[in-house]
Amino acid sequence: MWHLPECRDLSRLLIGTALYPSPEIMRRSIEASGADVVTVSLRRQNPTDGGGEQFWDYIKDLGKRILPNTAGCRSVKEAITVAQMAREVFGTPWIKLEVIGDDYNLQPDPVGLLEATEELIKQGFEVFPYTTDDLVLCTRLAEAGCKTVMPWASPIGSGQGLLNPFNLEMIRKRLPHISLIVDAGIGKPSDAVRALEMGYDGVLINSAVALAQDPVAMATAFGGAVAAGRLAYEAGVMPKRNFASPSTPTVGTPFWHGEPS
Repeated sequence: MWHLPECRDLSRLLIGTALYPSPEIMRRSIEASGADVVTVSLRRQNPTDGGGEQFWDYIKDLGKRILPNTAGCRSVKEAITVAQMAREVFGTPWIKLEVIGDDYNLQPDPVGLLEATEELIKQGFEVFPYTTDDLVLCTRLAEAGCKTVMPWASPIGSGQGLLNPFNLEMIRKRLPHISLIVDAGIGKPSDAVRALEMGYDGVLINSAVALAQDPVAMATAFGGAVAAGRLAYEAGVMPKRNFASPSTPTVGTPFWHGEPS
């Protein structure tokens, strides 16, 4: 289903594991979403530490594929170190790479992100870089060897949805041969529908579910939204017009003319 051969049978919805009211609600929400991939932060939930043991047991029981992330890293060195630790702990070459450059909006550091990406790919990682909706940077990441790039819809945890759909559409058109996952800023299921209608391969959500009044119900809604958006993309959305066009043609339609008064 993704461009990555090993991902084609996986759901187009990826889900995070932070901010839920309880581990049990997290578990139920992930199951309700239908997601096959869950993201886990090594910095916050290290299964080798006693405090993270219960959390890790919940994750293992789900039977999902783990995508570790370098959340909270603010330098190239720190991100690389956390990625190396995550590979050892979770037993996967996958890494969602985050190198934060601004503490206010948690915007990625473009220079540091590219540098860390190039080094981790040399070390055999499958890098999923979290980036902004910058076409040039996304292109450079793809050229560096990333098979999946993850541009944001809007700042992490903001719930503002797709602030720059033009940028996202341009990235999709210019990078047709790699997987693109919208990551960060998704606030409601309709945001996911829009992303999939554009041809994105999936979306990654966390806050939109974890902070909902009913996380389990919201996770279910997102699962349906992703399916609907992809089906609409494959069906082919009608082109927009600048004029009205009747759905019922007038040719062949009978007209009755009353007698003049």
